[in-house]
Amino acid sequence: MPVIDAHCDTLTVLLTQERNLGVFSQRGHLDIPRLRQGGIHVQFFAVFVGPEQHDRSVAYTNEIIKLFKQEIKNNQSSLVHACSYHDIVNAHHEGKISAVLTIEGGEALNGKIEQLEDYYKQGIRGLTLTWNGRNELADGVGLGPEAAGLTTFGRQVVQRMVELGMMIDVSHLSEPAFWDLLSEVQTPVTASHSNSKFICDHSRNLTDKQIKAIAESGGVIGITYVPQFVNTQEPTIDRVIDHIAHIYQVGGISCIGLGSDFDGIDTTIEGMHHAGEAVPNLQRALIKRGFTTGQIEKIAGENWLRVLKEVCG
Repeated sequence: MPVIDAHCDTLTVLLTQERNLGVFSQRGHLDIPRLRQGGIHVQFFAVFVGPEQHDRSVAYTNEIIKLFKQEIKNNQSSLVHACSYHDIVNAHHEGKISAVLTIEGGEALNGKIEQLEDYYKQGIRGLTLTWNGRNELADGVGLGPEAAGLTTFGRQVVQRMVELGMMIDVSHLSEPAFWDLLSEVQTPVTASHSNSKFICDHSRNLTDKQIKAIAESGGVIGITYVPQFVNTQEPTIDRVIDHIAHIYQVGGISCIGLGSDFDGIDTTIEGMHHAGEAVPNLQRALIKRGFTTGQIEKIAGENWLRVLKEVCG
């Protein structure tokens, strides 16, 4: 069963850190050698489009997509741009790593539904609707109690995503927008990199009610390794397991996956400093906590693979 990590920001930092995916680096958290070392077979690469890119969001997004495709070309012996379940299965059989391309931040659409369709044609298979603030689609969690829900355009976008076959990602989305979304679509809803608010009371984490709703939609929550989302006092692998155990109790084993947020974080958890060590150490901790082999396989990749097959085809 392929091991899948549903979120990293590596594409955003490759140029500024003078890195490329094919070469091991002491900088950052993720590259092909470390994916191999960590036994990761499928990596979601997000194009992060923050508020500062709003005036040139489309041009910036296309620049990062171009960078991604150049990395695929440069590393074609070991890396495949996967747009479907079958692409992933074929790459896995060939011993190659699948790279799934997503966008983090609806600013990338520049208010145009046609832009979503263009990104889909370029191989984008998921969209995180907001970052922490407000955009043309919805409000993010950073707006706190004043946050509103999906806009009319946001509703059009998620409906079109369902039609195209794209994963709808609620990480960073405000609660009102989350519930608007759940009333708008009937397909699996995902949270690529979020944890449990019950275990760690952070605005970026999910309430039990949200966890249940994602599970009932057939969706998956990518457990993230962001220290401040794990525990404000003592972020450790054991605390990460606490999140997994609680989400399992609330939503069942089928709604849990992995979503590291590597290269999008400044600090890391001991034993989870990079892609080469995080998953093996997490798997050992899950075994120690009493999770079965079948349950660990679901968390490590089977659940994400199911959603990819159902949503993207």
